[in-house]
Amino acid sequence: MHIWVDADACPKVIREILFRAAQRTGTRLTLVANSYLPTPPGALIDAVQVSQGFDVADNTIVAKVRPGDLVITADIPLAAEVIDKDAQALNPRGELYTRENVRQRLGMRDFLETLRSSGIQTGGPAAMNASERAQFANQLDRILAKKRNG
Repeated sequence: MHIWVDADACPKVIREILFRAAQRTGTRLTLVANSYLPTPPGALIDAVQVSQGFDVADNTIVAKVRPGDLVITADIPLAAEVIDKDAQALNPRGELYTRENVRQRLGMRDFLETLRSSGIQTGGPAAMNASERAQFANQLDRILAKKRNG
Protein backbone atom coordinates (compact mmCIF):
# COMPACT_ATOMS: atom_id res chain seq x y z
CA MET A 1 0.00 0.00 0.00
CA HIS A 2 1.07 3.54 -0.77
CA ILE A 3 -0.53 6.51 1.00
CA TRP A 4 -1.04 9.58 -1.18
CA VAL A 5 -1.93 12.89 0.46
CA ASP A 6 -3.76 15.73 -1.26
CA ALA A 7 -1.58 17.96 0.86
CA ASP A 8 -2.43 21.54 -0.14
CA ALA A 9 -5.39 21.65 2.22
CA CYS A 10 -4.39 18.84 4.58
CA PRO A 11 -4.02 20.17 8.15
CA LYS A 12 -0.52 19.98 9.60
CA VAL A 13 -1.75 17.92 12.57
CA ILE A 14 -3.05 15.28 10.13
CA ARG A 15 0.26 15.26 8.22
CA GLU A 16 2.05 14.66 11.55
CA ILE A 17 -0.24 11.69 12.30
CA LEU A 18 0.51 10.33 8.82
CA PHE A 19 4.28 10.75 9.25
CA ARG A 20 4.23 8.78 12.51
CA ALA A 21 1.98 6.05 11.07
CA ALA A 22 4.12 5.63 7.94
CA GLN A 23 7.29 5.31 9.99
CA ARG A 24 5.69 2.97 12.53
CA THR A 25 4.23 0.62 9.91
CA GLY A 26 6.82 0.93 7.14
CA THR A 27 4.24 2.32 4.71
CA ARG A 28 5.24 4.52 1.79
CA LEU A 29 3.77 8.06 2.07
CA THR A 30 3.79 10.80 -0.57
CA LEU A 31 2.51 14.35 -0.11
CA VAL A 32 1.37 15.99 -3.35
CA ALA A 33 1.03 19.78 -3.27
CA ASN A 34 1.41 22.98 -5.29
CA SER A 35 3.93 24.30 -2.77
CA TYR A 36 6.95 22.95 -0.94
CA LEU A 37 6.09 20.92 2.16
CA PRO A 38 8.81 19.69 4.50
CA THR A 39 8.88 15.99 5.34
CA PRO A 40 10.82 14.05 7.96
CA PRO A 41 14.03 12.41 6.75
CA GLY A 42 13.81 8.83 5.59
CA ALA A 43 13.19 6.70 2.54
CA LEU A 44 9.47 6.07 3.17
CA ILE A 45 8.19 9.66 3.14
CA ASP A 46 8.49 12.14 0.32
CA ALA A 47 6.76 15.11 -1.25
CA VAL A 48 5.98 15.91 -4.86
CA GLN A 49 5.61 19.57 -5.73
CA VAL A 50 3.42 20.06 -8.78
CA SER A 51 2.87 23.21 -10.80
CA GLN A 52 0.19 25.70 -9.85
CA GLY A 53 -3.17 25.20 -11.48
CA PHE A 54 -6.64 23.88 -10.98
CA ASP A 55 -6.63 20.16 -10.04
CA VAL A 56 -2.93 19.62 -10.93
CA ALA A 57 -2.26 17.86 -7.61
CA ASP A 58 -5.47 15.86 -7.90
CA ASN A 59 -4.65 14.76 -11.45
CA THR A 60 -1.16 13.71 -10.34
CA ILE A 61 -2.61 11.56 -7.57
CA VAL A 62 -5.17 9.96 -9.90
CA ALA A 63 -2.43 9.15 -12.42
CA LYS A 64 -0.22 7.49 -9.79
CA VAL A 65 -2.70 5.76 -7.46
CA ARG A 66 -3.03 1.99 -7.75
CA PRO A 67 -5.64 -0.46 -6.49
CA GLY A 68 -5.24 -0.93 -2.75
CA ASP A 69 -3.58 2.45 -2.19
CA LEU A 70 -4.98 5.00 0.25
CA VAL A 71 -5.58 8.67 -0.56
CA ILE A 72 -6.08 11.29 2.14
CA THR A 73 -8.31 14.06 0.80
CA ALA A 74 -11.25 16.29 1.59
CA ASP A 75 -11.81 16.74 -2.16
CA ILE A 76 -14.92 14.74 -3.00
CA PRO A 77 -14.42 14.54 -6.78
CA LEU A 78 -10.87 13.27 -6.16
CA ALA A 79 -12.21 10.71 -3.68
CA ALA A 80 -14.70 9.50 -6.31
CA GLU A 81 -11.95 9.06 -8.92
CA VAL A 82 -9.74 7.20 -6.44
CA ILE A 83 -12.55 4.83 -5.49
CA ASP A 84 -13.22 4.20 -9.19
CA LYS A 85 -9.58 3.00 -9.41
CA ASP A 86 -10.19 0.50 -6.55
CA ALA A 87 -8.18 2.51 -4.03
CA GLN A 88 -9.45 3.88 -0.72
CA ALA A 89 -10.08 7.51 0.20
CA LEU A 90 -10.09 8.90 3.72
CA ASN A 91 -11.16 12.40 4.73
CA PRO A 92 -8.81 14.23 7.15
CA ARG A 93 -11.71 14.27 9.62
CA GLY A 94 -11.73 10.48 9.68
CA GLU A 95 -14.58 9.64 7.32
CA LEU A 96 -13.84 6.76 4.98
CA TYR A 97 -15.38 7.36 1.57
CA THR A 98 -17.25 4.47 -0.03
CA ARG A 99 -18.82 4.04 -3.45
CA GLU A 100 -22.19 4.77 -1.86
CA ASN A 101 -21.41 7.79 0.29
CA VAL A 102 -19.10 9.52 -2.18
CA ARG A 103 -21.93 9.77 -4.74
CA GLN A 104 -24.18 11.28 -2.07
CA ARG A 105 -21.43 13.75 -1.10
CA LEU A 106 -20.91 14.70 -4.76
CA GLY A 107 -24.61 15.48 -5.07
CA MET A 108 -24.54 17.65 -1.95
CA ARG A 109 -21.36 19.40 -3.10
CA ASP A 110 -22.92 20.21 -6.47
CA PHE A 111 -26.08 21.50 -4.76
CA LEU A 112 -24.07 23.79 -2.46
CA GLU A 113 -22.01 25.00 -5.43
CA THR A 114 -25.25 25.94 -7.20
CA LEU A 115 -26.38 27.88 -4.11
CA ARG A 116 -23.03 29.69 -3.86
CA SER A 117 -23.05 30.61 -7.54
CA SER A 118 -26.50 32.18 -7.07
CA GLY A 119 -25.12 34.35 -4.26
CA ILE A 120 -26.26 32.40 -1.22
CA GLN A 121 -23.62 32.12 1.49
CA THR A 122 -23.28 28.49 2.59
CA GLY A 123 -20.29 28.82 4.94
CA GLY A 124 -17.30 26.56 5.13
CA PRO A 125 -16.43 23.57 7.28
CA ALA A 126 -16.01 24.02 11.01
CA ALA A 127 -12.52 24.01 12.49
CA MET A 128 -11.12 20.54 13.12
CA ASN A 129 -11.48 19.40 16.71
CA ALA A 130 -9.71 16.83 18.89
CA SER A 131 -12.35 14.14 18.41
CA GLU A 132 -12.04 14.42 14.61
CA ARG A 133 -8.25 14.12 14.85
CA ALA A 134 -8.70 11.00 17.00
CA GLN A 135 -11.29 9.62 14.57
CA PHE A 136 -8.82 10.11 11.70
CA ALA A 137 -5.98 8.43 13.60
CA ASN A 138 -8.20 5.49 14.58
CA GLN A 139 -9.54 5.01 11.04
CA LEU A 140 -6.00 5.18 9.64
CA ASP A 141 -4.81 2.59 12.16
CA ARG A 142 -7.69 0.26 11.19
CA ILE A 143 -6.85 0.57 7.49
CA LEU A 144 -3.13 -0.04 8.06
CA ALA A 145 -3.78 -3.00 10.39
CA LYS A 146 -6.13 -4.55 7.83
CA LYS A 147 -3.47 -4.25 5.11
CA ARG A 148 -0.80 -5.68 7.41
CA ASN A 149 -2.99 -8.65 8.34
CA GLY A 150 -3.87 -9.39 4.76
